[in-house]
Amino acid sequence: MCDSKEPGDPEEEMFGGQKVTRKYPGLLRSSRSLSACLTRAQLPLLLLLISLGFFMLLVATLVQVSRIHQSLQKETRDHQESPSQVGVSQEPTRSDLEDVLQQLTWMNATLAGLCRPCPWKWELFQGRCYFFSQTQDIWKDAISACQNLRAQLVVINSTEEQKFLKSWNVRNNQRTWIGLSDHHNEGSWKWVDSSPLQLSFWKEGEPNNHGDEDCVELYSDGWNDNRCNTENFWTCEKPSSSCPGS
Repeated sequence: MCDSKEPGDPEEEMFGGQKVTRKYPGLLRSSRSLSACLTRAQLPLLLLLISLGFFMLLVATLVQVSRIHQSLQKETRDHQESPSQVGVSQEPTRSDLEDVLQQLTWMNATLAGLCRPCPWKWELFQGRCYFFSQTQDIWKDAISACQNLRAQLVVINSTEEQKFLKSWNVRNNQRTWIGLSDHHNEGSWKWVDSSPLQLSFWKEGEPNNHGDEDCVELYSDGWNDNRCNTENFWTCEKPSSSCPGS
């Protein structure tokens, strides 16, 4: 048992034949008594923790040994099988083949549903993807912007394509650059892919080359030549991507 006397209690001593009361006894003696008391109280707990640790280690070792024993037993049974049973593979049944075919069909349909022939914010028309800008640039910068999108400034090759682009332009009331100009040779109109102009949709009285107008814009229901340093909206095009099953 530890001494129950508090360190701050007064003590009485005889000094010169008289009792002298000391209100604060030696703190060193009190701290040593307290340390000894705590050590004796904590010793059983420490022993309990050490015992518990050894017990858990023993359990983990037994579990591991049991697993190894079961694995060895399984290998022994496999080796004891008759040669006629070892390495013999069963032929897939009709039901198994139907399940595989069904899964393949489902995967193909899923991929087809996820596939997009055109990137986001692009429009699909007759196997081509079209991007309509929301900003304005000069004709040369419009070409660069399309190239950065791995596309080209639009080249119009059919009446159907012209109608598709015109409907977009009329709906948004925009002047839009197309990939046609004669800035290399006046009067010799060529597309950005170097192909010559064969099918045209000029507005009445155009092109008039008024003020050195060498680049072509789509405006309202037809084409108009304009100065190449004018800032217009622009349209890019590129082939669409193929999807599974298409």
